[in-house]
Order: sequence, then C-alpha cells, then structure tokens
Amino acid sequence: MSNSNECSHNCESCSENCSDRKTIPVEKLHDMSSVKKVIAVLSGKGGVGKSLVTSMLAVLSQRAGNRTAILDADITGPSIPTAFNIHQKAEGTDSAIYPVLSKTDIQIMSLNLLLPNETDPVVWRGPIISGAVKQFWTDVIWNDVDIMFIDMPPGTGDVPLTVFQSLPIDGIIVVTSPQELVSMIVEKAVNMAKMMHVPVLGLVENMSYFECPSCHEKHALFGESRIDEVAERFGIETTAKIPINSKLAAACDKGMIELFDGDWLDGLLKKIESLPTK
Repeated sequence: MSNSNECSHNCESCSENCSDRKTIPVEKLHDMSSVKKVIAVLSGKGGVGKSLVTSMLAVLSQRAGNRTAILDADITGPSIPTAFNIHQKAEGTDSAIYPVLSKTDIQIMSLNLLLPNETDPVVWRGPIISGAVKQFWTDVIWNDVDIMFIDMPPGTGDVPLTVFQSLPIDGIIVVTSPQELVSMIVEKAVNMAKMMHVPVLGLVENMSYFECPSCHEKHALFGESRIDEVAERFGIETTAKIPINSKLAAACDKGMIELFDGDWLDGLLKKIESLPTK
C-alpha cells in the first residue's frame, strides 16, 4: 500500500500495486476440467440487469455452437437458476461437483443448486463467499467449455477482486442503465478492471429505450443514453443497447430465457469469440 503503516499484509483483499505486493497464483482447475475462455460480467451497482445479460450471452453462445458455461459468483443473490428454470440440486463425489445442465446443455453452477432450500439466506462473511467462488472454479468438473461467463456480484468489493486475481479472466463486460449516476458507477467498474489489468470488451446498457410496438418510435424513458460517451472516453470499441422489453423480462422471470429472441448482443458475442483461445 502507499502507506506501509496502514498495510494489512493481506494482498488478496487489496488492489494497491505496491512494491511489497505478493503475486497471487491463479487457481487451478479440476484435473478433469477444461475451460478455454473466461468472461466476467460486472456491474457497478445492483438492479441493472447483469444476470439477464449473462444469461442472454450464454444462450447466444450456445446457439452459435460453443460449449458454454455459467459460474454464478453472485453468492448472496443468485438468480441464474431462476432464469433457466433449474431447481434440481447439483450432484458430486467426495472430490468433485458436477454442474447442472440447462435445457440446451449450458453448464451451470450456482450456490442455489447446493442449498437444501432455494430461499435459505446466505449469511456469510466476505472471505467465506470468496472461498466458495474459488471452489466453483477448482472443484467443479467443467466439461470441455469453450466460453465460460461469470455472473459477478454488483460493485467492486471482495468477490470481484477475488475473481480478477484468482481466475484467468480474458475480459469483462460491464452492464449499466441510462441514468447519469450509473454512468459514474460504470467508470468505477471500468477503472477497477484497468487496475486488475483485465480488458473491458464491451459496455451493455440495459433498459436503454422503449420501442413503441405500433409506430416503432424509440423513447428514452430513463434519460438519454451516455454509453457511447463513456465507451469513447475509455477506448472501448463495442457497445450494446437492450430495450425495455416485457417479453424479455417475462422469459427471464419464468425460466424461459433460452427462448429469447433478439440481436442486441450479437456483436458482443462476436467480439468474445474473436479472443485468442488459451
């Protein structure tokens, strides 16, 4: 840290790049696992549709012929199983856990798939939550995955820091909404990615506009978009805008996200597919 008197000597929970910093090794996958690309989906605050974007990207990736997986790192607020209507429990052995397959064979691991009851609260402190995320990487048998999406918890706290430092992230997607305050929060997420030396592949603005079904005129219900301005400021080439869409929201709430129809994220998926493979 910049002030040695304030240093806790816990490099894992610190983002400072000081001379005393210890290198944190990337966690090793299970011997029976294979993951070629890892993409983290991040938001600076909750409620902007991060899990929706994660789910949609995974569905598009699977449709495109990639073997796709979702690691749900939002331990205290897991919503991925709901989007895919998954209620069965994950199975495993003494040494490994098997992800649950969605209807279209997307491999999914979430804490809700391990809890006795889906509504049980997770009252854990940060280090335990971070440890659980690491175990989803090290103890789960990920079967020949081409692209893994990590649904991150909101903000820039312990778990995102653990993911950036402990997992081999190839890039991140930042999700936002049109409000000006959120644009400021996006900058925090982008700056965190820069500090961790992880490239930002794209910005996604959810609830960007409403398109009238009769005249097809677009209305900015939550204020004019600033996503292109933010992207230009940080040199981010790829942006996407998802409209307010009742069918999309219903598909997610009813566990039918694999049936969604829309091309808003197609360009972003092509960007991800173009990344070099490990």
